[in-house]
Amino acid sequence: MPKYLIEVEHEPTTAACNRAIEIFLRTGSHFLTHADWGCKDGVHKAWFTAEVDTKDEARSIVPSDYRHAARIVMLTQFTGKDLEKIAAHHQRRKEEGT
Repeated sequence: MPKYLIEVEHEPTTAACNRAIEIFLRTGSHFLTHADWGCKDGVHKAWFTAEVDTKDEARSIVPSDYRHAARIVMLTQFTGKDLEKIAAHHQRRKEEGT
């Protein structure tokens, strides 16, 4: 199942931070109640990951007030074998002149 990084930004004010945190905690969603926040370091965003089937499903986890601006990124892990495949693919393209 795909894994997504979900980034939710809010305004850089104390009131906006408190509101966002309260909304996330009030949902009771495991994803949202375990979000990581950057507010104390001046980055007014929350991040969490979710293993769901689609990007739309990941977006639906985000509270509606923040959904439109949420950034959803599908995460991928690579191995050494993946590097070999990528190198071979690029070599073939080079030989083909594409």
